[in-house]
Amino acid sequence: MDSKISRDKKKKRKVDSKINIPLYVLQDRSLSFMESVVFYMKDEFEMTYHEIAVALNRDDRTIWTVYNRARKKKSDGGEK
Repeated sequence: MDSKISRDKKKKRKVDSKINIPLYVLQDRSLSFMESVVFYMKDEFEMTYHEIAVALNRDDRTIWTVYNRARKKKSDGGEK
């Protein structure tokens, strides 16, 4: 019972309906459009997977997959 109450009391961050993504984020051609945007939102805005999913109208699991794919590509140096 206490865990439910404590979860309800947690502050929820409001997701801004207008998020500006600079064009230089899309210049890395080793990442897809979605990978670039999700990676930027997660790392620069420190948004949660759920917040990104709401902003992009996607499922949380899709955002997790896209972010991890982008992170892997970045760690591999973008090589194919």
